[in-house]
Amino acid sequence: MVQREILKREIKALVFDQYGTVVDMQSGLTEIAAPFLKAKGWDGEAHRFVTWWRRTHFENSMIDALCDRGHTPYRQIGHRAVSYVLDRCGITYSQTEIKWLVSEIEKLPPFPDVLRALSALRTAGYRLVILSNGDSDMLQAAKSHIGFEFDAVISVDQAGYFKPHWKTYAKAEEVIGLDRSSCLFVANHAFDCIGAKSYGMRTAFIDRRKRPFGETPHQPDITVADFAELASTMCDDGHETA
Repeated sequence: MVQREILKREIKALVFDQYGTVVDMQSGLTEIAAPFLKAKGWDGEAHRFVTWWRRTHFENSMIDALCDRGHTPYRQIGHRAVSYVLDRCGITYSQTEIKWLVSEIEKLPPFPDVLRALSALRTAGYRLVILSNGDSDMLQAAKSHIGFEFDAVISVDQAGYFKPHWKTYAKAEEVIGLDRSSCLFVANHAFDCIGAKSYGMRTAFIDRRKRPFGETPHQPDITVADFAELASTMCDDGHETA
């Protein structure tokens, strides 16, 4: 409780991961992929296909950042990841189909609890910012599907690296114009919280999947079940979402 009161006093901005934190990537892409895979005659489970897709994309984006030979666009890595998984499943496809599947990421809706919580956080006076691995144009296209106007939407392409490279959080700090210790980074992914915390931001772990955070010296400042609990934690009583 003491830690939460300190955060409410010192935090001026909340910085959100978008894919998987603000928008429901797993369920949304599963819903999109299921009829496509069925039409292809693949009898596996669509949610497993999406998990393989996302894991492959994550691995390739980390390789890209570690190689440090120039930033590859998120969309291009997405095309490679989907192609690889389709090849692994023995599914024939066209490049048009690959582009379509990846483009659907731009249309994903937010989790049901997100918009009300964001409104409460804005009413409480916080600046609300997106920091995403997505390309700038993808994030721009997603705005109308999320339905909330953030104070800033920052792509890692401005930093030239994928999260959790420290330069991505440094770019967010620069754009926001606040000291990193005044920023609360919010993510559903431990790796992203670890990256932000190691840079010096405070962090909030959205534990929707009920998984352990893991052993690391960069533990989150708070762990909450969802955005409703985040807003309840960070807002005064009059601004809670309950």
